[in-house]
Amino acid sequence: MRYNQKSMKAVFSFFIFIWEVFKIVIIALIIVVPIRYFLFQPFFVRGQSMEPSFQDGDYLIIDELSYRFSDIKRGDVVVFKYPNNPSQRYIKRIIGLPGELVEINSGSVMVYSGDGKQVLDEREYLSSNAKTPGQAKTSLDENEYFVLGDNRGLSSDSRSWGTLNREYIIGKVFIRAWPFTALAKIETPQY
Repeated sequence: MRYNQKSMKAVFSFFIFIWEVFKIVIIALIIVVPIRYFLFQPFFVRGQSMEPSFQDGDYLIIDELSYRFSDIKRGDVVVFKYPNNPSQRYIKRIIGLPGELVEINSGSVMVYSGDGKQVLDEREYLSSNAKTPGQAKTSLDENEYFVLGDNRGLSSDSRSWGTLNREYIIGKVFIRAWPFTALAKIETPQY
């Protein structure tokens, strides 16, 4: 009889333990899943198109919420679905905003808006000797953006595949989480 009471207690304790673990898992899922799918998303940089700002293998956290409440700004680094194959994710910098005209000529990037012509000073994120190769003149419609990689010579961007529609933008790069030596909040440059 005594053996049965011990085994019953052990079984009961085991089920209490399982129930507690189950509750913790459910609570964690209720908290983590919405954060992961609606607020922040991880992203690994693949390739060299954003060097020197981001290196191959950098682990970034993408803010998916900000653009629901604020506008996309020139200089923001965004992750988006590649328009020609939405299953792929790209990372680039916003250069041109809706309603503007972007011109690339003689290695410089110029933006024409209601405020007139602006030659972009990109020294904050491009290497000192970097030039933007190619010739382009692109007018942006409503909800269209012109994006460029920081490594202009090796980047597949709006110069080759056209403008980026707002619907493809997933979010803004918020934090570089890896490598730890480069841990930083990503700020938008001032032009």
